[in-house]
Amino acid sequence: MRTAVVLLTRDLRVHDNPALAAACANADRVVPLFVLDPALSTLSPNRNRFLHQALADLCESLRGRGGDLVLRSGDPVAETIKLAGEVGATMIGMAADVTTYAKKRETRLQEECDRQRIALRLFPGVTVVDPGTLRPGGGGPAYRVFTPYFRSWQSAKWRDEVATPRKIELPSGLAAGRLPAIPGGHSPEAAEGGETAGRRRLSSWLHAIDEYGDRHDDMPGDATSRLSPYLRFGCLSPLAVAEAAKKRSAEPFVRQVCWRDFYYQVVNAFPRISTEAYRPGASDEWRDDPDALKHWQDGLTGVPVVDAGMRQLRAEGWMHNRARLITAAFLTKHLGIDWRLGLQWFFRWLLDGDVPNNSGNWQWVAGTGNDSRPYRRFNPIRQAHRFDPEGVYVRRYIPELKAIEGPSVHEPWRLPDEVRNGLDYPGPLESHRDEAVWLRP
Repeated sequence: MRTAVVLLTRDLRVHDNPALAAACANADRVVPLFVLDPALSTLSPNRNRFLHQALADLCESLRGRGGDLVLRSGDPVAETIKLAGEVGATMIGMAADVTTYAKKRETRLQEECDRQRIALRLFPGVTVVDPGTLRPGGGGPAYRVFTPYFRSWQSAKWRDEVATPRKIELPSGLAAGRLPAIPGGHSPEAAEGGETAGRRRLSSWLHAIDEYGDRHDDMPGDATSRLSPYLRFGCLSPLAVAEAAKKRSAEPFVRQVCWRDFYYQVVNAFPRISTEAYRPGASDEWRDDPDALKHWQDGLTGVPVVDAGMRQLRAEGWMHNRARLITAAFLTKHLGIDWRLGLQWFFRWLLDGDVPNNSGNWQWVAGTGNDSRPYRRFNPIRQAHRFDPEGVYVRRYIPELKAIEGPSVHEPWRLPDEVRNGLDYPGPLESHRDEAVWLRP
């Protein structure tokens, strides 16, 4: 009987999972495997909790099809090869990925498979269009600008979604391993992980997707999909999400899915995106101001829309996209602090934190990445009045300002002294006062 091992990494789902579907189609027995890698488990308590919730949900889905999720701990290459030997597997399948860590894992696994004479097959599934498939007309490994990539991406032939396996048979006598207890995260209002929760969220979102183009910047309305954590862990297929949006002619949202693919193809060609400026000649001169950085991290800069975003990040492990732009621009363009320090803080808290999108977007805001206007600035007060006109978003996350009515909550330093002095809320950072022309009447 033919036996295949499927090493699951960032494709924690049974729907439209090419690696799992191919194994079920070509082998009599299939071993879905996830290896708990100690090298990754301490990066973010929030993502660690989301991951374990996703694993528990995936386990139930596999058991419902007669299989199970086999869990091991340790080095993913060593554990995969060891398990393949135990069950007599002739094939190992996994989803291809683009980060430096993932590529090193693939290379090491390929070398071990060659030694053991086991076939290793890499499958799509992490993006809609495989990174590296689309090349700019002028040459080069990747598109540097989004709009031409979007045009090429739209006209490309997408793969077909694969069917969900109806039945999965494990080798007899195989110990699956016990699901570990779900660890505690650091954000009390974080979303629940797993394919079931993700598909439920997608189904609900599709009823509101027609309004996305007009309302995605509405900060108090929270009119975004919140699907990003489920895409980051592969609880949802990005192809299935994009196809569902296309069927509803929701191009503004399809465009956002394409941005995700765009940064994956960037990282595929430029793996150092988390540590080095992508744009040649970008300035690397940043202020060293630990005090200002700490105030920014704690949501205590004295600029309400910035602080509200940073507090949402801590409470939910997520932040509205417009707030991400405002807070990142405030750190880099107003405080002059290195984008890599902001990237690390976001990566510490975000459920959807991953290398391509977290790093790519930080570089875009900082002016060091894929931006045709690298010197653009975001005035946080203008942004607040435009996208949170009555201050609802700010009051939601800053209880110290709940008593202030209307848009004046965005500029508490302009309130009468008797009101301002009664607030348990800081004034704007001293290190920022001279530069902040928008603080002046």
